[in-house]
Amino acid sequence: MLLLPLLCIAAETVAFRQVAISPDASRVAFVRENAVYVAPAGDYSAAAKVENSQGASNIVWSPNSKSLAWMNQQVYVDGRRVTNAKGYLQNVRWSPDGARLAALFTENAKRAAGPTEAVVPDAGVVGENLDVQRIAVVNAESGELAMVSPAELYVHEFDWSPDGKGFVFTAAPPPGDNNWYDCELFRVDEAGKVTKLYTPEFQIAVPRFSPDGKQVAFIEGIMSDEGSTAGEIYVVDAAGGRPRNLTPERKSSPAWFQWAGSDRILFTEHVGGGSAIGVIDVGSGATERVWQADETLSAGRETMSISVAADGRTVAAVRAGWSMPPEIYVGQPGREWRPFTNANASADAAMGKVVSLTWKSDGFDVQGYLAYPVDFDASRKYPMIVSVHGGPASVTKSNWSGRATGYNRFVKLGYFVFYPNPRGSFGQGERFAKANQRDLGFGDLRDIQRGVDEVLKVAPVDPERIGLGGWSYGGYMAMMAATQTTRFKAIVAGAGISNLQSYAGQNHITKWMFDYFGATVYNDPESHRKSSPMTYIRNAKTPVLILVGERDGECPPPQSYEFWNGLKAMGVKTQLVVYPGEGHGIRNPANVRDMNQRVDEWFRVHLSKN
Repeated sequence: MLLLPLLCIAAETVAFRQVAISPDASRVAFVRENAVYVAPAGDYSAAAKVENSQGASNIVWSPNSKSLAWMNQQVYVDGRRVTNAKGYLQNVRWSPDGARLAALFTENAKRAAGPTEAVVPDAGVVGENLDVQRIAVVNAESGELAMVSPAELYVHEFDWSPDGKGFVFTAAPPPGDNNWYDCELFRVDEAGKVTKLYTPEFQIAVPRFSPDGKQVAFIEGIMSDEGSTAGEIYVVDAAGGRPRNLTPERKSSPAWFQWAGSDRILFTEHVGGGSAIGVIDVGSGATERVWQADETLSAGRETMSISVAADGRTVAAVRAGWSMPPEIYVGQPGREWRPFTNANASADAAMGKVVSLTWKSDGFDVQGYLAYPVDFDASRKYPMIVSVHGGPASVTKSNWSGRATGYNRFVKLGYFVFYPNPRGSFGQGERFAKANQRDLGFGDLRDIQRGVDEVLKVAPVDPERIGLGGWSYGGYMAMMAATQTTRFKAIVAGAGISNLQSYAGQNHITKWMFDYFGATVYNDPESHRKSSPMTYIRNAKTPVLILVGERDGECPPPQSYEFWNGLKAMGVKTQLVVYPGEGHGIRNPANVRDMNQRVDEWFRVHLSKN
């Protein structure tokens, strides 16, 4: 690969978007400023930019540690474009012999894959000519591409068999965004023969062959969003059969793993709002936690991933925390895991003091974070904003705040910011993650309110100047809070759900609802009505700012319109903003600026002293 000298480090926080350690542990590749850099594992100062790598993602080393592949709409190897496919490619992986690559390919894709992407407006007969994402094998030299998985299955994740003659994968019939919730575990051989290995009770993620090819491991659990995955780790015979749970009743949420030998698994997990790395002896099921910190870990596109060398012990990952700027670390967690980069030593946190709190709620120990105003003065009372994460199967984690994005920025504006992780969140095991089934908007809201009670005991927060905001599930909880309590004096509901009965007929990912309600809305409308903010709209009195993307398929705009119209009918102050062309997240910089300004002003006006 062609390497160019390392450029000067920018004054602002340097973002390391991906990191990959070579199998022989001699070199580290990483994505910085949207380009790929490579350095010896012990010398970041010698890092050099790989030519023709601007815009790269999904970096992966070849098994012999000599070549680097990545994605930039097409597959590249060492700066050379390999494919010329017409469609959407992602998640490239080398074959065990290094002669081929495999990727997920959607031929003639109408848009990028994923439920948070802006949906394409329907026209004509709906439900025909659906995109299908399949496993494609690519010759590393010629770029010749051949489909492997069947056309009737939409593949989400895959792994090569150790002999390079097939794959294990998770898939369901299209459409992919919706049927991800019904994914099953399959394997396919080089002749195209497909064998179903397992049908999970809930969602399934991270399928991985054991190095000897005899077993397949995966994560299963309740997961409300593709990409935000955690649960418990299982193994099943590679020929199929009954899987074995390796982490039953664990009081944390395993999120990612890698085989580190035929009878050993290295895994990461959410522990409260922090992170940990552990090792499982597959034969006995015994686990050992080798590292834990109040931090966030990342190495690539998969949740909580780390990059593991061929020895199964040496890893590389980006570590970050509230007061710990992101840096790449290399080594053996629990023994010697040293900083590899020193790019952000002079970076200033946008936030000041952040503390982890725990409180009791209905028998649960609930966790959250409280961020103090930057210029905190213990002699005065402050307003506070409660920030509710998306999901519900997600978690607010300790992460670097240098860019002061989202609600983090309010600490500079003179607010406390409270980040609760109520029941339904990852970090405390499957019982906690499933504790809001058939109870959305009630037990979780009690957890949040009792968390606010705890804050009032330990911090000088003015109880008459508390606001609440959130996006997606957080937007739903914001709408629910507006109809259940007058404690919050200002609310911002982003991409929310106001009526679970009408929502079932409007959104593009209806199947997530089944696991949370135990039935479809058509068979059990009452449980959906009970958890709908619109059911209680006559109780609403709090001013609510409502925000949504025009082409949001997860939480479609009609849900926001319905709540907005209901609030107006009740005489409640409200404003609805629809951002053109946006999907489930607001990405256009101009729209982000407009949204932030509106949110700032909404809280400023309604949480100011009388």
